[in-house]
Amino acid sequence: MLPDTAQEKPQRGKILSIGPGKLLDNGSRGKLSVGVGDVVIYGKYSGNDIEVAGKDVKILRETDILAKIVG
Repeated sequence: MLPDTAQEKPQRGKILSIGPGKLLDNGSRGKLSVGVGDVVIYGKYSGNDIEVAGKDVKILRETDILAKIVG
């Protein structure tokens, strides 16, 4: 077991945009559990970093999201 000081801390971010949802076997799209404006927690090494309009952003799959902050 690692001490708290040695463990990577999860990251927090605000969702700026979402896609249409996962394509299901029947051809429909799955409903997303997050939406634009939601604040989420994700792993430090999750997703891909890109630059959009001069700002660094991260692209995540919904499965990379560990929690949604409510309230």
